[in-house]
Amino acid sequence: MLKKILGFALLMSFFGACQNTEEVKEVTEVIEIETADDPHSFAKPEITAVTHLDLVLNVDFENEQLSGSATWKLSAEHGDTVIFDTYDLNIESVSVDGNDAIFSLSNKDEVLGQALRIAVPNNAKSVAINYSTQPGARALQWLSPEQTSGKKMPFLFTQSQAILARTWLPCQDGPGMRYSYNAKITVPKNMLALMSATNPQEKNAEGVYTFEMEIPIPSYLMALSVGDIVFKAVSDRTGVYAEPAMLEKAAWEFAEMEDMVVAAEALYGPYIWGRFDVLVLPPSFPFGGMENPRLTFATPTVICGDRSQTALIAHELAHSWSGNLVTNKTWNDFWLNEGFTTYFEMRIMEAVYGRDYSEMIASLSYQDMVHVIGGMMDTEADQTSLKMHLNGVDPDDGVSAVAYDKGYNFLRLCEETVGRERWDVFLNSHFSRNKFKSLNTEEFLEQLDDELLSEEEWKSIGVDEWIYGTGVPANHIAPQSSRFEAVAKARGEMLDGIAQGIDPKRNAATNAWSTSEWVDFIRGLESPSLEQLEKLDMAFDFSSTKNAEVMAAWMQQAIPAKYMSNDFKNKVDAFLVSVGRRKFLTPTYRAMVNSDQNEWALEIYKKARPNYHAVSRETMDDLLVYHPEANL
Repeated sequence: MLKKILGFALLMSFFGACQNTEEVKEVTEVIEIETADDPHSFAKPEITAVTHLDLVLNVDFENEQLSGSATWKLSAEHGDTVIFDTYDLNIESVSVDGNDAIFSLSNKDEVLGQALRIAVPNNAKSVAINYSTQPGARALQWLSPEQTSGKKMPFLFTQSQAILARTWLPCQDGPGMRYSYNAKITVPKNMLALMSATNPQEKNAEGVYTFEMEIPIPSYLMALSVGDIVFKAVSDRTGVYAEPAMLEKAAWEFAEMEDMVVAAEALYGPYIWGRFDVLVLPPSFPFGGMENPRLTFATPTVICGDRSQTALIAHELAHSWSGNLVTNKTWNDFWLNEGFTTYFEMRIMEAVYGRDYSEMIASLSYQDMVHVIGGMMDTEADQTSLKMHLNGVDPDDGVSAVAYDKGYNFLRLCEETVGRERWDVFLNSHFSRNKFKSLNTEEFLEQLDDELLSEEEWKSIGVDEWIYGTGVPANHIAPQSSRFEAVAKARGEMLDGIAQGIDPKRNAATNAWSTSEWVDFIRGLESPSLEQLEKLDMAFDFSSTKNAEVMAAWMQQAIPAKYMSNDFKNKVDAFLVSVGRRKFLTPTYRAMVNSDQNEWALEIYKKARPNYHAVSRETMDDLLVYHPEANL
């Protein structure tokens, strides 16, 4: 039965059953082209698709520019035109099978960029595009030596999700379009280059590196990083890349990566990507992590010295199935990527660390969902449905707790309704059946309808309300963490003690707390007084902590209260100048704005802005109503 689902046709599987990377090498030859109907791409793969990329680039730090060529293999059957997405690329020349080709660039759309249209004969096999990037390309962050840990060499990293790959590569830039690739990257001789592909583990003398990704991936998973980078193995198939000063800390923090991979495979099938390595980037990276296959990017803010933030690694690992293996067809279906991944993350954490630990992480996710969605209901209620409507809007604007935490809560409700055994059978089938495919929300719902839920279960869950309705449905699940119950008890005792002149530090319950427990402790303070903030800060030195998660939680309490003790203002300044993770920046600057401390926010932001990636800068510009062109 079909329950209020829009009409659509199910996709046929376009890949053979691939059990390992050797078999996957043949995938590009059997791909069946899909019509993605992607509102964020000019490409028309149903007319002419690309199946493989040969990329040759030179990395020029002095001019902050990539230059070279992208040679695309065309689908065996194609039309007379191939269309690529570009954004502020210098297109120098185009050839088809080695002959000069006719091409044109459309007028620029501020969100989508320009369509590059190339005429191709019926028998054409490939298209080569010679091009270069412009300074300020949004996917690229060029860091000076002073912005790195080592302070000696510059650094480059890309961030292609959602539609920024087109700012450094002419490509068919949509999550429903896949291709394999080879690359040759030339960099300064004292640097290491890495990509979302097979990677070297040490520098070579020439500064020339070659890469292969034989498994077709969408453009948002294209990644490049160059810098003073070294490697340390964690297990035979996992390892850590980082600047030398960060390597040992990172390797210790992520020592349990292999355990996570084993746990993930036991849940939902083999890890097909070969290696799972993590690159710890400089602190300007705008996200917690990015799931580039074979080379997860990670923020250094998760390196807390207690392995308590490794849920981020579990999350990026889970993307190897949800997102990288089975992909959302368009960015309107982003919850299929992040909701599934957050669910899988919790299951990995439960398998490795136990149910009580994973419920702590789930509780923080629940807090984020309630807080963020609650704050959106007055002015942005339409953006709180899982199925988004981002046509004409930068899909990066759809990245919020809705896709992650509401998506997770919906899937957890499905699990608890049908039981874990039935649910896991369905999910295993989901990952196996849809391998190397992209799905939209309606296609997933049809599979959920056909293969799992009875009509009664569908109604009990309220599937339509969860997917298409706004806010948080009343039947949402509030995880119960016994460790957070103990935190709440200790918090109450400490606040009572402050009123009686008792030092909070005397409470022994805090001695073994993890970062998650400290975050919950701080979040649970309800309109704290200045006295309470001062006493807690004196006891636990929150304002001086090097733990970014704890500091971020502390700022959300202290800024609205206009707390200024313990040199707090200068420490906020130092934090915001040095950390570019949007998860921390947005609520901190918003707390300043909402408490009428705009001048302070702008004072910091003008100094910090050059250290932020374009993704973070654009968000903060909007939040602070900052116009960079007027401040030159």
